Amino acid sequence: METFDSDGVRIAFSRHGTGRPIVLVHGFASSGRVNWRDTGWVDTLCEAGWGPICIDNRGHGESEKLYDPALYPARVMAGDVARLIVHLGLDGENGPVPVMGYSMGARICAYLCMDHPELVRAAIFGGLGINMIRGIGGSEAIVQALLAPDLDHVRDRTGRQFRIFAEHTQSDLKALATCMQSSRDPIRAEDLSGIRVPVLVAVGERDEVGGSAEELAALLPGGQALVIPGRDHMRATADKMFKRGVIEFLSQLPT
Repeated sequence: METFDSDGVRIAFSRHGTGRPIVLVHGFASSGRVNWRDTGWVDTLCEAGWGPICIDNRGHGESEKLYDPALYPARVMAGDVARLIVHLGLDGENGPVPVMGYSMGARICAYLCMDHPELVRAAIFGGLGINMIRGIGGSEAIVQALLAPDLDHVRDRTGRQFRIFAEHTQSDLKALATCMQSSRDPIRAEDLSGIRVPVLVAVGERDEVGGSAEELAALLPGGQALVIPGRDHMRATADKMFKRGVIEFLSQLPT
């Protein structure tokens, strides 16, 4: 992977294909490889004429690991994505660019849309619906699960899910716990009303973590909802209908 300096933090990213650029932002405890390459997203987008760029969020994947919660708010990580876009020159003649995030990545993309609208052509918020505003909760149980000596010491169901996933992705558990402990600036409905680009909100039908796609899409001036049948938060990522919906959404953007 390539790296660049984002305000003093080493951020890793990978580029794929030769098509039109789209920036992909992964979810918590994941990475660009796990969220987008291993699930077939990179191949799907390349085949549709796009050139995906996968960022590893700070504390994740090949990016620098940090142990200060003040360095992990989603708004700060949105700054990393903005600096990557500028670093690659995507804000020039060919900009702005579409962005797609899943779960935590969707929250990061929302802040990117709000704080750096000049860089964003369109957005896909995957795995995070109305709970982007209402909040997800359970963060303390997840922190305790990540810092537990081993999985046998974790009793909370949600905490176990995240610990299992974090171990599967071979993540730095302390860095992830620090990330989860960061302050979360609330996103309000009126904040989202200022996002003027087209936004596809794609959430699994059984996703209790993300909440309703339709309710969040209704708050966005250019919002569209995609409900992924039969999928929960963990199983929606690689879904074929999710991919078809995103490709169709992207194909409708002005050239």
